[in-house]
Amino acid sequence: MPTSSDFEQMLRESALRVTSPRLAVLSAVHENPHADTESIIDVVRGELGAVSAQAVYDVLKALTGAGLVRRIQPQGSVARYETRVGDNHHHVVCRSCGAIADVDCAVGHAPCLTASADHGFSIDEAEVVYWGRCAECHSAQSS
Repeated sequence: MPTSSDFEQMLRESALRVTSPRLAVLSAVHENPHADTESIIDVVRGELGAVSAQAVYDVLKALTGAGLVRRIQPQGSVARYETRVGDNHHHVVCRSCGAIADVDCAVGHAPCLTASADHGFSIDEAEVVYWGRCAECHSAQSS
């Protein structure tokens, strides 16, 4: 678990000013992978007290732009955030409850970045989402 000083260093290395809202949001996203914005706002308010929703949205935008946070938005879901960035991982999403979990690439490198037809694009990222039912929802459905 990164410490507050680790988060401060990450912000500085990304040329972002170190502020209490940025530290609180970065920590909240790290501690709550795949959390939506409202959940992050609740965690940040619990830590800092009064902070506007707009301030959290602005911080999330800055952190995403700096590459410290990744924004994902599975079909039918609101935006969600995670601090696991810069690797080749994918997600599995439960069709019933919406739970999201990380899935490492089965191959280990980024074959999904080599498209069968790139149409002239310079591809730098691929999103793979597996859909199904989590163990809890699958058990409930089977019962």
